[in-house]
Amino acid sequence: MKPYTPRVILAWCASLLLAACHTTPPKPPAPPVAATPPVISPPVAPYAASSWDKLPDWQSTDLLPSYSALQQSCRALKNKANWQTACSRAETLTQTDNTSLHLYFESTFSPYQVFNPDGSKQGLITGYYEPRLLGSRSKTKRFAYPIYGVPDDLLTIDLGDVYPQLKGMRLRGRLQGKKVLPYYDRADIEQGKAAVQGRELFWVDNAVELFFLQIQGSGRIELPDGSSVKIGYADQNGQPYASIGKKLIEMGELKLEQASMQGIKQWGEQHPDKLPALLAQNPSYVFFRELPDQLSAPLGALGVPLTDAYSIAIDPRSIPLGAPVFLSTTYPNTSQPLNRLMLAQDTGGAIRGAVRADFFWGYGEEASVMAGRMKQDGQMWVLFPKGSEPPPPAATIPAR
Repeated sequence: MKPYTPRVILAWCASLLLAACHTTPPKPPAPPVAATPPVISPPVAPYAASSWDKLPDWQSTDLLPSYSALQQSCRALKNKANWQTACSRAETLTQTDNTSLHLYFESTFSPYQVFNPDGSKQGLITGYYEPRLLGSRSKTKRFAYPIYGVPDDLLTIDLGDVYPQLKGMRLRGRLQGKKVLPYYDRADIEQGKAAVQGRELFWVDNAVELFFLQIQGSGRIELPDGSSVKIGYADQNGQPYASIGKKLIEMGELKLEQASMQGIKQWGEQHPDKLPALLAQNPSYVFFRELPDQLSAPLGALGVPLTDAYSIAIDPRSIPLGAPVFLSTTYPNTSQPLNRLMLAQDTGGAIRGAVRADFFWGYGEEASVMAGRMKQDGQMWVLFPKGSEPPPPAATIPAR
């Protein structure tokens, strides 16, 4: 008999985990005969066909920056069957005035409004940015907080190798003997339980800034000699994201209106003794890689550079990665409309749900302020290339 290869062992372990997840629960006791059976409403379809006149300010929207961002998406999508026509037409446009661009989008795409499972059309729109941290390639008394690359003991198991219907889904864990266990959480990693020794890319001078770097997913490290290095997301420990802002509100440390990124940073400066315990409340941990200097912007999950104020992070289970998304929201902490055609070019651990997006503001202090304050309501429309529209909804979208 041939010995099991590591790949076979991992697939076998993953299948055991999946089997455990799909174990049929015990049958509940039968209700009394006289009881009225509960009414279970079917989930609402995530999309409903819309029209261009339903998109707020569509006719007056400046589409040139959106078109440039779409060209970035097409670098990753142009060879996909349902995107070939849209990307080919985008590449061959000879006139890019606003009238011509409106004609291009209206003749190439169909708008579909996005709905939540309960039929509501409003969702949370937050912001993120590319932070700048002060750091060094070696540890010093000042630069004491490590930025890690991917540790050697982190396993990433492609579940599609075991079940084809789970293509694209991955399980992160670690081996302990013959068992696959969840990977270490934030507290364990920072206590040195993971195989991170020797995986330090840089050392920075601020634990809170490092924490927010992990939330943003990319950034720049300014070194002591004045040079700057770009870093980007490489992997994650597989643990769920938890908001420390929400934790501070629950603890009575901050009010809701104070729980912005700036408010959390200020709290950390005022309570350095309580900070490690607070950060440990978020078990998610991100690992990084150094990026080429010539990159114009951070790489999103689509694998193309993000466009300041025209890229968003979405939940790819609901929104196709790379697609144009018309976003109708408001500027941070105001009621001023922000209606814009964005490109879904990134994802994030905290971005979960259908009507849910993270607005990329870019690099610098102004971007930091805008991102830290953004927590707005919004609506979203996905533009599907004609001929690849989603199937008709299985349930009627309620009017709201």
